[in-house]
Amino acid sequence: MTSPPVLAPESCVVHDRGSARGFVDAHITPYANDFEREGRLPEELLERIGAAGLWAPFLPREVGGGGLDLVTLGHIHEEVGRGCSSVRSLLTVHTMVAWALQRWGSPAQRAQWTSALCSGAVLGAFCLSEPEAGSDATGIQTTAVETGGGWVLNGVKTWITNGQRADLFLVFARTADSIGAFLVPRSTPGVEVRAIPEILGTRGSMLGKVSFRDVRLGPDALLGPSGFTAGMMLTGTLDLGRYSVAAGSVGIVQACLEACATYTTRRTVGGTALRNLQLIQAKVTDMVTDVRAARLLVGEAGRLKDAGEASTIMATWVAKYFASTAAAKHSSEAVQIHGANGCGPDYPVARLYRDAKVMEIIEGSNEVQRITIAGAAYREMNL
Repeated sequence: MTSPPVLAPESCVVHDRGSARGFVDAHITPYANDFEREGRLPEELLERIGAAGLWAPFLPREVGGGGLDLVTLGHIHEEVGRGCSSVRSLLTVHTMVAWALQRWGSPAQRAQWTSALCSGAVLGAFCLSEPEAGSDATGIQTTAVETGGGWVLNGVKTWITNGQRADLFLVFARTADSIGAFLVPRSTPGVEVRAIPEILGTRGSMLGKVSFRDVRLGPDALLGPSGFTAGMMLTGTLDLGRYSVAAGSVGIVQACLEACATYTTRRTVGGTALRNLQLIQAKVTDMVTDVRAARLLVGEAGRLKDAGEASTIMATWVAKYFASTAAAKHSSEAVQIHGANGCGPDYPVARLYRDAKVMEIIEGSNEVQRITIAGAAYREMNL
């Protein structure tokens, strides 16, 4: 894999959309197809992301974060998603772990992990999905049995983004009376990780299957009160992950638009540039319209989060549904516009097409989202 250029110290910190775009264009976009072919992200890039302050920029400055609001976080994740969905996926799950720790962790837990999560010295992964439980979290079969000295964890988690590389797993497991969230270091005896190779999309996201066999944890492994977790923590953490996926989906549509505008300007048919054909113009128009609409929906969800409004949950559902559907639609059109070239390895649109399909599935499938959104609409009208 070709190594990205060394990042100059003075250009490290990403603090807004513009600096994020510059970072992505220099260190991610030119190498995204390489990341996909290799099936992983290089350590040099992970370190560079840490130097740029991208792992947890929303956390307070006093704990090592950037103190950024969630609207700005959405802008950053959009730009990273424009460059490579695999990179954005790692940011998503790491964000979920860091945010949950900051929101519900004890002072001792935060002292142990927060600084390392901010710098990227410790990378996190979110462990919810199981072989028999995906969008339906009530189907969790992994168990955490309380003992006199802590907990014993048994079960299997699958489709875990960054599972192959993560140092700290946030694991959701069924307890005697509810669902609990547990901080599990990768080095804990009984933790086993197997790579999931040759997946459809986000091929560089280092997916893994994580098994827990009689994993003994101390009492301090539990994050937040057990009975409280199933509601507030799981809902809040998934909402933040869904927000990141929505923003990343906007980035995919933007990448499709940029790729198609460039290609159709250079490519000719019958002596005229493709961009002059009305059917091409219609497709590009739809991309422009949907990327702007999706960006506004994500921005609304972010503003509601920053304002502490409960309605952000539904706003994020809507944004993720619209943006991921648009990403799937326009990445397909982008391949079509590129013709046979769109099916090959020399252009980004085939990768964008594969990644977009994943966006319709993760953090709550679009089918589940449609049910949820419709149900909320009926409730709002008291029907």
